[in-house]
Amino acid sequence: MLKKLKLALRIKTEVYDDELLSLIEAAKLDLSIAGITKNEQEDPLIARAIITYCMMNFGNPGEYDRLKKSYDEQKAQMSNASGYTDWGDL
Repeated sequence: MLKKLKLALRIKTEVYDDELLSLIEAAKLDLSIAGITKNEQEDPLIARAIITYCMMNFGNPGEYDRLKKSYDEQKAQMSNASGYTDWGDL
C-alpha cells in the first residue's frame, strides 16, 4: 500500500514513510469505524479510499475539502455495500 500511495503522491524518497504509514493505518481505522470490515488493501475500492484519505491529510491543504467530500462518499458507498460490511440481515 505504501508503494501505491507514494506513486499517487509522486513521492520517491523514504523521508515521509513513517508519516505515510501512520496515515494508512488511520485510514484503515476510520473505515472500520464506519463499519467497513473488508480490509484487503488489494481491493481497488479499499485502496482508493485509503489513498484519498492520505492525500486529504498529507500535502496540499487547498484540496482538503474536495478530497474530504470524495473520501466521505467512497466510505459511505462501501458502508452500505454488503460485500464490505458485516451488518448481516438487518
